[in-house]
Amino acid sequence: MLTFRLDITDLAATSFACSALHEAALSLRMWTHPGYYAEQADWFRRMRADFATLDTELLCALVGVRRWIPDFLTPRPSTPWPDFHQELGVLRRTPPEAVVPDLERTFEPEGAVPEPLRRHLGDPAELLERIADALEAYWARCLAPAWWPRARSVLEADIVYRARVLARSGAQGLFADLDPRLSWSDGTLTVRYSYGFGGERRADVAGRGLVLAPTMFARGAVTSIDPAGPPMIIYPARGRATMSETGPPRPPGTLERLLGTPRARLLVLLEHPASTTELAYRLGVTPGAVSQHLAVLRDARLVTRARHGRSVLYGRSALGDELCR
Repeated sequence: MLTFRLDITDLAATSFACSALHEAALSLRMWTHPGYYAEQADWFRRMRADFATLDTELLCALVGVRRWIPDFLTPRPSTPWPDFHQELGVLRRTPPEAVVPDLERTFEPEGAVPEPLRRHLGDPAELLERIADALEAYWARCLAPAWWPRARSVLEADIVYRARVLARSGAQGLFADLDPRLSWSDGTLTVRYSYGFGGERRADVAGRGLVLAPTMFARGAVTSIDPAGPPMIIYPARGRATMSETGPPRPPGTLERLLGTPRARLLVLLEHPASTTELAYRLGVTPGAVSQHLAVLRDARLVTRARHGRSVLYGRSALGDELCR
């Protein structure tokens, strides 16, 4: 169990971020523990041939038996949506003296650092460069072409939804809704999980703010192995199960008769906020066709829209939710 103490300044500075580098590093769990993330299985099955051309021994060695990965692979984002290559630059600038302690903490519960990493511990700067190069190749060959655009839309939708929860229910409602492992009381945020740390750990946010980052590759909320690191919580993204959809859900017949099939399908899909591009992909139509139907649904006050970075996300309004029910 880990507790974060947040004063009013820390709470005001709490923010969300989506990290492409986090997703690249955490997605390595799919190659070592695929059964934990079944909704991603089809995507990663299609990547297997490309993955096999990479330094798979090194990449897979970064994931421990308990699915831990070293903290330096997930630096805290400094902006809400950092660029992958900018974040990779942050990883490359990790102080070499921090690499070996991070690796030792990662694999301490299960024994020694794995051989593909251990053989390079004498030169941590070279090891760090090898890891960064391997992650960059993995990103470019496997994740960036098709998987990331799809996953990014789910992560964006999660953040839009969380912003609505925060506006409606405050910090206590937000943390309660993020994950069952989280609880908020009297200025203290508690992350409850059993990872073999042995008792309660405490971390003072101390004016550094807290970053909340959704991911496709976690079963519950987690934080850094080292509690002295920059305060951050990584939590399971809402709507990640939609990654496994082969087609959009069928709307109720009464809704189809009322709105017509295209608009009824859109309204059902918008249970989770999504971009026009994402909706077009899932429906197998053009973005222009989706935009036309969304305009009608907005005029009828059945959907709303919100901007996140350069993307505009659409979601059902309260009236749209009632109609779907």
